[in-house]
Amino acid sequence: MKRSVNMTKNEIAYLLLRLTLGANIFLHGFSRLIGDHAVFAAYMDKQMHNASLPGFLVHFVGVVLPWCEGTVGLLMILGLWTSVALIAGSLLMLTLQIGTCLAQNWDVAGAQLIYVLLYFILLTYCERNRWSLDRYIMQLKEGKQPNRNPNGVAAE
Repeated sequence: MKRSVNMTKNEIAYLLLRLTLGANIFLHGFSRLIGDHAVFAAYMDKQMHNASLPGFLVHFVGVVLPWCEGTVGLLMILGLWTSVALIAGSLLMLTLQIGTCLAQNWDVAGAQLIYVLLYFILLTYCERNRWSLDRYIMQLKEGKQPNRNPNGVAAE
């Protein structure tokens, strides 16, 4: 079945939510990677001071977290390995929830649940992920060249 270049409202909504959350998560990681690592490490130590977690573990998460956020966010922006990125982001949020709840920082734990809900929505409605590298690669593997309309614009 040939689809036009026109997107449904559901596909537009999915694209915008994926791009927005992806940009948010990517910029969380990117800003921490290019910023002052000592400031971020101090913030992590302060946030986790009530948690019954060993200091080396808090430090490890502080070092790895920006790289994970940057990678997950970039994959979401590109729409590449979207399901894997969404599952990784959800597991990342689970990890953060555990640490935040152990630190009894309930305000932050509540705010993090918004991210959990957004990951849930995106993963649940992944079939609406029409405008993505995943879809483009899938079409190439199936031997379908993206259709072109009279203006030369690729369409499904």
